[in-house]
Amino acid sequence: MAYRNGNYAAFYVAEPFNASALGAHATEDFCYYNMLRAWKGKDASFPFNDSHDKTYNVRDNSDWEITLKPRLRERIRSSRNIVLFLSANTVSSRALREEIDYGINDQGLPVIVIYPEYDTKESLLMNGSLKQSVKNLWGKLPIFRDSMNKVPTLHIPIKKEIIEASLKNNDLMLATKTTPNFYWYKS
Repeated sequence: MAYRNGNYAAFYVAEPFNASALGAHATEDFCYYNMLRAWKGKDASFPFNDSHDKTYNVRDNSDWEITLKPRLRERIRSSRNIVLFLSANTVSSRALREEIDYGINDQGLPVIVIYPEYDTKESLLMNGSLKQSVKNLWGKLPIFRDSMNKVPTLHIPIKKEIIEASLKNNDLMLATKTTPNFYWYKS
């Protein structure tokens, strides 16, 4: 069994990948993932342990069944949770569906959902509950919407301090996860 100390970042990247030299790096959700990596690069104590670094990189044109899917699953098996970037740009791609389905329904990983279009805890909420506009984003990724009741999911804005606290939260780690439910910071 793999040592589960990683955070598996899941985000939308267009398929087929952009043929430009930038490839996946040119997509907005990939930029959010790179933001986590930059915070870690600047401050080694930032609690993001990138599961994508646990196996060698693959090419954008690698075979799905032979290379890409097995590599995603290997990375997920070494993870303690999923960090999902969910935005208006998110599309239910084959890779993203596989990551969420395998991560939640097979591995039981808790999910920290980061909403890039929201920058404060309060911006996610209306009357103490998640806004309908936030809930509507779940429909962009039906496998997540239909599976998230099986694991704890924390819904947060794209704010460094909140992301850092969430990554340190034992209730959102596989070995010590809390009861499956929807969670958010109320204030």
